[in-house]
Amino acid sequence: MGPLRLADFVGLDTLGAIADVMVDAYAEERFAAPDTLKKMVAAGDFGRKSGRGFYDYSGDKPVPVDSGS
Repeated sequence: MGPLRLADFVGLDTLGAIADVMVDAYAEERFAAPDTLKKMVAAGDFGRKSGRGFYDYSGDKPVPVDSGS
């Protein structure tokens, strides 16, 4: 399992929350969630639990989602 599938498995909203805690705890912006992650969470793309994240889970196998960038 690669890092993006692992992120989908954990939950992108969970990763965003972890990033927020890290920024608050260590006062370092290097721990902040990337804009891409923030946009995905705002769109409701939480990973496996929502059926879409870095991969689309609507079929039999996960399929990478084209981010459009």
